[in-house]
Amino acid sequence: MVRNNIEIDVKVKCIEQGTTQAAVAEQIDTTKSYVNRVIKKPNGVVNNTFVQMMEALGYDIELHYVKRDGTE
Repeated sequence: MVRNNIEIDVKVKCIEQGTTQAAVAEQIDTTKSYVNRVIKKPNGVVNNTFVQMMEALGYDIELHYVKRDGTE
């Protein structure tokens, strides 16, 4: 199981950066609706097979975000 709520994580990071999902979509050359679909889809970000393998090994997945040096 992925413990993170990726939709909330993205929203919080957007707020922290003072940006929007639409701006992020533009930066990665896609649409806001596609970004929204990806973050709302339960297995849209983390590969479902990877999740199943980790669960079979007795692990849950917890994503941690690390800010790159030199970026604001």
